[in-house]
Amino acid sequence: MTVLLSLRGLHKAYRGDAAPFALDVPAFDLAEGEALALAGPSGSGKSTLLMMLALATPPDAAEEFTFAGQDITRHWRAGRRDALAELRARCIGVVPQTGGLLPFLTVEGNIALTQRIADRPDAARVRALADELGIRAQLGKRPAALSVGQRQRVSIARALAHRPSLVLADEPTASVHPELADAVLALLKRECAAAGAALLVATHDPDRAARAGYPVLVCETHAPGADGIARSVFARAPLAEAA
Repeated sequence: MTVLLSLRGLHKAYRGDAAPFALDVPAFDLAEGEALALAGPSGSGKSTLLMMLALATPPDAAEEFTFAGQDITRHWRAGRRDALAELRARCIGVVPQTGGLLPFLTVEGNIALTQRIADRPDAARVRALADELGIRAQLGKRPAALSVGQRQRVSIARALAHRPSLVLADEPTASVHPELADAVLALLKRECAAAGAALLVATHDPDRAARAGYPVLVCETHAPGADGIARSVFARAPLAEAA
């Protein structure tokens, strides 16, 4: 089992207008090709953690943050945002809550966007993903002409089009009908497995994720202590210890 992502002592705090909040990750490993659900109530830091894993926002502190063989902590400390952006473009796919499709592009253009950014054009893969996800007939349409479920499938195809090693899905069932939610989770898991990509899904519904076959990591939430800071903790035994 090869570790793709490893976190130790990661910390992120917010002290803005909202109540003070801190997210802590004492230890967390994810293997290549592994699927996992991160569960917790709204506001528990799931999206914040995904943003850090997407290399879009830095942690305040991290003893270790490695991804795809690179020292992410060192990149952040050195201000190497170009290196982080390149790594994100090549190795990470993101499925946002609301789809995040560009309205002025066709479905085909939206799916191919990650390929263009990563400089990996592959029209055949775009069509193959569209076939797999049942949206081949929609390739020439704009997002506004699609149903909510179709837009979500386009987002999944876009996240996989450039063959990333990691896919991050932030509440991918939040905007779909409950009857479609199970299908979306199963679809994500199946497509990532077929592509050999690791998958992290943030959800507020651990039971639904478990039914879809995901191991579930539930965050620990702690009310404000003497310092007035509420905390969420995501902790997972290192893979070497869990084996």
